Amino acid sequence: MKATEQLKDEHGVIEKVLGATLRLADAMAAGKDVDPALFEKAGEFFKEFADRCHHGKEEDLLFPLMEKRGIPAQGGPIGVMLNEHVQGRAFVRAFGEAAQRYAGGEKSAAPEIIENVRGYVHLLHHHIMKEDQVLYVMAERALSAADDNELLKGFEKVEHELMGHGVHERYHHLAEELDQAASGV
Repeated sequence: MKATEQLKDEHGVIEKVLGATLRLADAMAAGKDVDPALFEKAGEFFKEFADRCHHGKEEDLLFPLMEKRGIPAQGGPIGVMLNEHVQGRAFVRAFGEAAQRYAGGEKSAAPEIIENVRGYVHLLHHHIMKEDQVLYVMAERALSAADDNELLKGFEKVEHELMGHGVHERYHHLAEELDQAASGV
């Protein structure tokens, strides 16, 4: 498996949680009572799996290697992706904070949850599409087989040393849990 294929597989898991979180926000917008703990779990998934693990692999390993191979960070797709990572973190922080207030009884925080979830889902859906269809294609053209092996070893290190043994799998289970919970709302 190529490094970009692994990242695309992770996109699939992230898309599942994006879909589930959007269904929860839409149910809340329709006046249904949605357990705020589900938004908190989604926020944890996005902070840890999508950002710390997945975006960490991109920002710390893939993007610097692409730069070494002549793809500029500024004024190109890498710079765009980095900027969108920052925007995404702001959305996740905002809906997470609103979900905590909502859980504490502040029902007026619901519109803030809904708005930030929708903003994040929209941003990340387009972000993932650009990475899969543009950035990763550029990476595959620019990187050698040795580069790819180096990335895969680095990805393994991220998953075991930074994230911890079994954590990646735990977030796959959380994605399934959130998907099932959102289907029942």
